[in-house]
Amino acid sequence: MSEPYVICIGRQLGSGGRQIGHILAQELDINYYDKEILSIAAEESGLGRNVFERTDEHKGFFRSFLGAVQPFIGGGDFYANQLSEENLFTLQSGVIKKLASEHSCLFIGRVADYILRDHPRRITIFISANMEDRARRVMDERKVDFKQAIHLIQEGDNQRAGYYNFYSSGTWGSADTYDLCINSSLLGISETAAFIKEFIAKRINLEFMPDVNQPTPELF
Repeated sequence: MSEPYVICIGRQLGSGGRQIGHILAQELDINYYDKEILSIAAEESGLGRNVFERTDEHKGFFRSFLGAVQPFIGGGDFYANQLSEENLFTLQSGVIKKLASEHSCLFIGRVADYILRDHPRRITIFISANMEDRARRVMDERKVDFKQAIHLIQEGDNQRAGYYNFYSSGTWGSADTYDLCINSSLLGISETAAFIKEFIAKRINLEFMPDVNQPTPELF
């Protein structure tokens, strides 16, 4: 049995990063973690999942959130200590490290690449896409028009960049921060996933089991 490995995917909003992650996790037969991290962190910490969701990959939300709830919870010192963005990040980091130590898995976002920087079999990937493709995906998913989609993309990218750049020593989306940066518009979702799968195999000397669903080739 090979040693566990981890795949960490950063992505632009609308780039198809989550879809590609799902394909990779399924084909590699490894666990996929995205917002599941929030549920696990909430359960282990005893805090509500909504607290983690409201600060998810969003640096700076906590100040307005705590300001809104403090009038209802008293002085706020205890909650300021327990619910600070840094403490929430620490709780999520602990969950990510624990999962990565137990089995091979794939993480979407949440600065997992930096959190797992000491993992001996870590692959870091950043997925981008052309703006037209990104806008189309956001329009389909969020049911908004083109102008609204562009606004959501810009807002989402800014939030992710701010969160990542604050908590890591790298730069969100910068080529020198990742093992591989790829534009999913060039090959499409399925072929991008296939390309990344081959990269992973070469990066960590991973041998794939043959697909039992595929017909056996003729020998003659």
